[in-house]
Amino acid sequence: MTWTGPKELKGQLARLWERGELLRDVVTGNARFPLRLTLKSPSSTDITDHFDVVRAWASELVAVASLRIEWQEVRHRVQGAQKMPASAWVETVEAALSWLGRRREWDRFSAQVAATRQTHPALLPWLEKRPLQALELAAEWSRLLAVVSWLAAHPRPGIYLRQVDLPGVHSKFIEAHRGVLAELLDLALPVDAFEVTKAGVGQFAARYGFLDKPTRVRFRVLDPGIQVVPGTVCPDVTLDAESFSSMDISVKCVFVTENETNFLAFPQVRDAIVIFGAGYGWEALARSHWLQQCTMYYWGDIDTHGFGILDQLRCHFDHVESFLMDRATLDAHAMVWGGEDKPLRVDLHRLTPEESALYDDLRDNRIRTGLRLEQEHIGFRWLGDRLQSVLGRSEIP
Repeated sequence: MTWTGPKELKGQLARLWERGELLRDVVTGNARFPLRLTLKSPSSTDITDHFDVVRAWASELVAVASLRIEWQEVRHRVQGAQKMPASAWVETVEAALSWLGRRREWDRFSAQVAATRQTHPALLPWLEKRPLQALELAAEWSRLLAVVSWLAAHPRPGIYLRQVDLPGVHSKFIEAHRGVLAELLDLALPVDAFEVTKAGVGQFAARYGFLDKPTRVRFRVLDPGIQVVPGTVCPDVTLDAESFSSMDISVKCVFVTENETNFLAFPQVRDAIVIFGAGYGWEALARSHWLQQCTMYYWGDIDTHGFGILDQLRCHFDHVESFLMDRATLDAHAMVWGGEDKPLRVDLHRLTPEESALYDDLRDNRIRTGLRLEQEHIGFRWLGDRLQSVLGRSEIP
């Protein structure tokens, strides 16, 4: 039968809860109840053919304590005058919560709304927009409000996140809740209290005036004659990006590689260093303007993302050349070809014609579907030969 029974009526009410509509009423004060639910009743033919079933259906509706049934009299040619349910109502929010079993969640959210209205009413639009997410954060809500209050009193604090000293707020709490805190702080703080150009979880600290962990650059000296650390030969050094940008060393050639073993085992080259790459993140290198005066080579995987990273690096250093990312290297290592799970599909505009041709072959699966050659599989003899070819034998000690 297609008549609306208690299960379907409860489902209508449940969907209001699942969309956050009932909780949203706590914030807006919307008077939703009494609430009329959609009720499809038996037809005259149903009464004739299934009278006992229709009577049982009506009894089931009456048995639901949370419902108020309105009746209408139906005159039937066979059964005579009969009272049939015409509409179903939920009179109060208390009745709805009882039927759904959501009283505890309602009370919890109501407490959140009351606390927010008292301390930071500017956050009420967030509760209205995201009531179910707020409910999930009920146990942390008082601490989130405390963080908002602290930042309102200490705008742009100039300390690290874990230095915030708040009772009951442990050192990692702010870091763990940066996403929701960003949305709350943008509502609660004046515009001049945060940096609007910084966005996303990764720039939370910079946006709200906290100190951030310095980005670092790791490099190896490839020329034994370059003294970066006194008493060491070809050291492996890590510096913060600011210190790296102000270095004053005699370097003419810079290699960038993404694989740590290749970084550690890279052969000696006169007047050169090798940098351990950072995937798609090049902000740490971008401020090192002295690199503009160096010959630069990027060695990445021969796959679509390898060329994507090269393309992005050229946003900062348009003179960088690719290294061991050519068709000859790919063909010479066919025995160790692998697969790329999620290749890029976009066009890249900073590649040379030769690079673009190979990128298109990879992206469009012209050689093999999802083809990838990881840089770690390239032989070191091949590397040495290519270095001598590119740099000249006199540059290799």
